[in-house]
Amino acid sequence: MLENHSYNLIEQMAEENKSLWRIKNEYKKDTSGCSECSAFWEKLEKDKETHIADLKVLIKTHL
Repeated sequence: MLENHSYNLIEQMAEENKSLWRIKNEYKKDTSGCSECSAFWEKLEKDKETHIADLKVLIKTHL
């Protein structure tokens, strides 16, 4: 059984991946030419990718 701490990291990584998928496959398509919104989703996409990479490193140290 995983410690709560390790489980929390894995759970957060799953949430970040789900969010990233929605941004890439739904939200960015729905901006309909709004450059401000497109820029926001691009920035958020990069942030999520960074969070996922950081979480991978942390998870590897705890498993």
